[in-house]
Amino acid sequence: MTRVKGGTVARARRKKVLKEAKGYFGSKHRLYKTAHEQVMHSGVYAFRDRKQNKRNFRKLWITRINAGCRENEISYSRFIDGLNKAGVTVNRKMLSELAIDNKEAFSDLVTIAKDALAGKKYTPKTVNASKEETVKEVKETKTEEKKSAAKKETTKTTTTKKVPAKKTTTKKEEK
Repeated sequence: MTRVKGGTVARARRKKVLKEAKGYFGSKHRLYKTAHEQVMHSGVYAFRDRKQNKRNFRKLWITRINAGCRENEISYSRFIDGLNKAGVTVNRKMLSELAIDNKEAFSDLVTIAKDALAGKKYTPKTVNASKEETVKEVKETKTEEKKSAAKKETTKTTTTKKVPAKKTTTKKEEK
């Protein structure tokens, strides 16, 4: 049997690995064997750290919220508990942004949390009547559109059956 050389395929595979290893230190970007090892490890690290990145950001947000809470004389855990009791649902990313950029709004949330911990019930301020009406109108139109769409899907159109035309026979066929 004749010998088959796989030069182009092997070279392409190795070039691909060396291209991914571009920028690595020392032989890790020059030699195929060490470059391949490092590329494999790098993939594992990247996968792991994509998960850890989410944890790290959550820790950062909690630290920022805690700092804002301490300025308003409440602990982080009591603040979060108060918001939950008040029924306020704001994620930690937005709370940290408020603690940094908008201290007045954050202090308002702290007072809401303190009131909820004291047993007071939180009721949000009413919105202008014109805004409420527009919101109601939008909701009503959306529900009407959904209902009409549901009706359109369920209704069937009746189709008329085509009656086949009578076949005319010729004189030859009759004989």
